[in-house]
Amino acid sequence: MPLFIYKAKSRGGRRLKGDLDAPSIEFAENVLRRKGYVDVRVKPKPKDLLEGTFLEGGVAARDMVVFSRQFATMINAGVPILQALQIMCEQTENSKLRRKLYSIRNDIEGGSSLYEGLKKHPDVFDALYTNMVNAGETGGILDQVLLRLAEYIEKAAKLKAKIKSAMIYPGVVVTVAVAVIAIILIFVIPTFETMFRDFGSSLPAPTQFVIDLSRFVTNHFLLLLGCIVAFIIAFRFFYKWEKGQILVDRWVLFTPIFGPLLRKAAVAKFSRTLSTMVSSGVPILNALDIVSRTSGNKTVELGVLEAKKSIAEGQTLAEPLDDTGVFPPMVIHMISIGETTGALDSMLSKIADFYDDEVDVAVDALTSLIEPVMIVFLGVVVGGLVISMYLPIFSIAETVA
Repeated sequence: MPLFIYKAKSRGGRRLKGDLDAPSIEFAENVLRRKGYVDVRVKPKPKDLLEGTFLEGGVAARDMVVFSRQFATMINAGVPILQALQIMCEQTENSKLRRKLYSIRNDIEGGSSLYEGLKKHPDVFDALYTNMVNAGETGGILDQVLLRLAEYIEKAAKLKAKIKSAMIYPGVVVTVAVAVIAIILIFVIPTFETMFRDFGSSLPAPTQFVIDLSRFVTNHFLLLLGCIVAFIIAFRFFYKWEKGQILVDRWVLFTPIFGPLLRKAAVAKFSRTLSTMVSSGVPILNALDIVSRTSGNKTVELGVLEAKKSIAEGQTLAEPLDDTGVFPPMVIHMISIGETTGALDSMLSKIADFYDDEVDVAVDALTSLIEPVMIVFLGVVVGGLVISMYLPIFSIAETVA
């Protein structure tokens, strides 16, 4: 439906403005007048040049946290959902979120529930968010659920940022190192080679090796670049294949350096997500289904789905998770105790808090380890190239002396 903007006054004289989905201006005016609004003026909303394009951007975790907290505060204060959404529409800065909220408000105005309105926008409100809202609406604790969602999104964003920082730093250093070495081989070494031709004597083995390597890289640069691009494309296709994704995700979790960090992050995310959903009243089978889809790792996903099947058959959650090899024995025992005592949500929350701290420690340790390794690597490689180029000069100096 077309989107219109309106200005009007309430019966009390308060100025109102907002957006409205309607088939025509006349229909929109009638809707507003039936609400008791006067001095109604409606016109088509100007098309936002950024709307619906990649330039519009997404909805950041911070925007979702602010929205959830403010919405929860208004619901807790007794503000009707429609009015609360109208206020959020007017003050939300993110253009994409604002458009979604206008649409949700209009759906609710048409008789839909908040859950049904949110479910139409999975690109902003994912299955976890909508299912928790549904449980909150059903149980009459929507404000509490929204606060839990805000806390969950905040902590999940922090965890993601930690993992990114741990991965990006070595990636940037390696990229810079490769670029520096490529520049030396392609542009610097050929200059020395031209100078060494006039010496008329055989070059030291290290110098000859570097010159041969420089010739190979210079002559086959496009081929090497093509091989790198082909490898990246082939890897992406391989990762889209389900078995390929399982192999890669399992290998990543058990690599010597990054594996422990990623396993701790997987445990923290699983525990936090499941704890938040169970404590909000989402049925355990639905919660496990959503947790599996948001795990971000195929090995964890398959383990969670096995746990769902186990519970559906009347068995425990702990045993299938143990079979994945991702969850440490302590976590398995704590989950088992939580199931036995009926305090699974609080036990999972404690696990998540513990592994959030473990991720912090692991990131700091990894950064401390990578820095000296990268410095030594760069020093050895670049220093080796420079020394190999100066060896013939040292030989000549000794001969002259």
